[in-house]
Amino acid sequence: MRELIVLGTASQVPTRHRNHNGYLLRWDDEVILFDPGEGTQRQMLMAGQPVTPIRRICITHFHGDHSLGLPGILQRISLDRVPHPVAVHYPAGGQEFYDRLRHATSYWDNAEIVPGPVGEGFVAETSAGRLTALPLRHPIETYGYRLVEPDSRRIVPALLAEHGIGGPAVGELQKTGRLGDVTLEQVSVPRPGQVFAFVMDTGLCDDVYALAENADMLVIESTFLAADADLAAQVGHLTAGQAARVARESNVQTLVLTHFSQRYPDSSQFLDEARAEFAGTIVAAEDLARVLVPPRRPATVDR
Repeated sequence: MRELIVLGTASQVPTRHRNHNGYLLRWDDEVILFDPGEGTQRQMLMAGQPVTPIRRICITHFHGDHSLGLPGILQRISLDRVPHPVAVHYPAGGQEFYDRLRHATSYWDNAEIVPGPVGEGFVAETSAGRLTALPLRHPIETYGYRLVEPDSRRIVPALLAEHGIGGPAVGELQKTGRLGDVTLEQVSVPRPGQVFAFVMDTGLCDDVYALAENADMLVIESTFLAADADLAAQVGHLTAGQAARVARESNVQTLVLTHFSQRYPDSSQFLDEARAEFAGTIVAAEDLARVLVPPRRPATVDR
């Protein structure tokens, strides 16, 4: 199962219908929690999601709507006796804030929490693929994240039959890449790895496009509408139209808009603005929604 579970979609101020940020990515066996804002622990309960499967937590920056839920999540991980290490990634320059949140209150701390500060050249190898981060343009140090699954190959049964290969020999061919005179390439086709990108608070910059390039799913902030584009630029945020143009120019499959300002009561306006720029699948995220990662692309995409 590969899906995004949306836990919160508000920007700085939550509303009656929108909790602060929180995004749980289920990618086969890798479960990553992004930007746990205030109330994330309860939102996970409402979504029917335990903390036990979480392998890592990624924080883009230390504004409260993206990080104040971290203490509760870490304490719950300890309370539930999560048996595996949990990595926490965050901007290295915000170490002071991380340290405060890590031990914000007294509790029985028996979990293995592994800090993983993010800086230039950050790379983490996960069971889902390579996780990288790039700096964004915001008033405080902020990073976006990109998860890239390795490319592989898909065995084609008809090609196996042509070469008379079956049974345990198939596994040997996959493991070694060759069986006698037959190579893996002769009985398979490219299976492109999928890409997930997570871009929160930022103004437009080159790294937004670098993170989004060829993403199968792009989760991106769209705090404002075009009428407030000047304000968005002043405070380091995007409009829905800008987010959609990034998706179009970066060859994105599914665009997930989120981080909506409380000044807009109707999220359909974000969809309308984005649809004028991007013809692919667009989701205006709602709290507790589940968004499936789209099917694999049919051909290898250079990235």
